[in-house]
Amino acid sequence: MKLARLRTTDGIRPALIDAQGAAHDISSAVADITAQTLLEMAALRDLKPEDFPVIEGEYARVLDDVRRMFCIGLNYSDHAAETGMAIPTEPILFMKSCPATGANDPIILPKGSQKTDWEVELGVVIGTRAHHAAEADALAHVAGYCVINDVSERAFQTERGGQWTKGKSCDSFGPVGPWLVSPDEVPDPQALEMYLDVNGTRCQTGSTATMVFGVAHIISYLSSFVTLVPGDVISTGTPPGVGMGMKPPQYLRAGDVVELGIEGLGVQRQTVVAYHEAL
Repeated sequence: MKLARLRTTDGIRPALIDAQGAAHDISSAVADITAQTLLEMAALRDLKPEDFPVIEGEYARVLDDVRRMFCIGLNYSDHAAETGMAIPTEPILFMKSCPATGANDPIILPKGSQKTDWEVELGVVIGTRAHHAAEADALAHVAGYCVINDVSERAFQTERGGQWTKGKSCDSFGPVGPWLVSPDEVPDPQALEMYLDVNGTRCQTGSTATMVFGVAHIISYLSSFVTLVPGDVISTGTPPGVGMGMKPPQYLRAGDVVELGIEGLGVQRQTVVAYHEAL
């Protein structure tokens, strides 16, 4: 099952995505895709796209009420190498405190930014409460998977003191979607191919198979510190090919187009806009 939220002329509509990628309006069956909806996912599995009308619109964020965005840093050994940092012995946790945005919403360059970067990542959406979850049981807490672009301003992140959050939380830095794909369609989250292009040039190519810490371990680990609840989103790290790792480094500029995708989870496409264009 692939769920989505679309902005239409009649407002945001929850949708089921069929095998051909068409969106079907299921607002007659569910008001929206929210944290509460995640607790009732089993009831949605009986819905069939062909029983609902096709709709068109722009993809909004996959959940109306994303509660928190947890992020795992340096979770691919080859990405750690390109940044010159050591492979972590435990998952590195930081937060994105910006609101989640739609998969195709523009990336807004922050005021004064010179080092805005891209990162394709597997997103994990929590569907049931996880508190000290055993690793063997951790995936049972997953409502679905999605694509995330963990957009980052590297100067804010690494040159301005303090934690990484300030370089991760600028407006528009949280594209999530286009779809929320249920676990039955993702039998092994550690076997997904992923990519990211900038202006048609392949920058990132990777696979979740090369994660340092897998999804089940991450959920179990985080839940030993923080009780995870429905609507929480975990961004699980990025493979190599980010701008800061290039020689010389390359960063996003106004007018650039970023396209990224993960096997079975859909594709995002964002245009980069200058700060003044967003005012």
